Amino acid sequence: MGTAERRGTPGEDLGGRPTERRGPGGDRGRWETAGGRGERATERGGGQAGSAYRPLWIEEEARRRRMPDPVRTAAVRAVLIISVTLILAMVAFLCTMAETWLAFPMVLSSIAGTVVATWGALDVWVTRQVWNQRNGVVSAPSSTARALRRERRKSRRQAKSATRAQERIRRRGAAGQLSHS
Repeated sequence: MGTAERRGTPGEDLGGRPTERRGPGGDRGRWETAGGRGERATERGGGQAGSAYRPLWIEEEARRRRMPDPVRTAAVRAVLIISVTLILAMVAFLCTMAETWLAFPMVLSSIAGTVVATWGALDVWVTRQVWNQRNGVVSAPSSTARALRRERRKSRRQAKSATRAQERIRRRGAAGQLSHS
């Protein structure tokens, strides 16, 4: 539809019929009536008949779980430290190339920054390990750890029921009963 044909009110052409509107991202095939209610329609401009409005993106499930808060803060801190260290190293290199007096202090500071950046990266790793130890790792249903826990629970229940049975037998023997009455 050319610009000369779009003189009516938005949502209607001159004949009072609904006109084509472009959706987000320039998609064709979405039109609105004068009442403003959006409906799906086929393309008008000689394209494929029957194509419906396509969304701009499709939401998918996250592949991984979100990182725990302490690990995420350590990771953000490490990224900031590493980026500052890279900037210091670049400035040190440029100062060395320009042969300015600032070159030596910048080289020293970039060496110190490298040490701190290494500490930051190790901090992320240690924080993650500590969090996993304290809060446990989510195990899959087929995990061997889960099967071992199930077996331990079963053996504990059996041991408990055996001790209870022994206690009942002892109590009955102390009362002098030989059978239920």
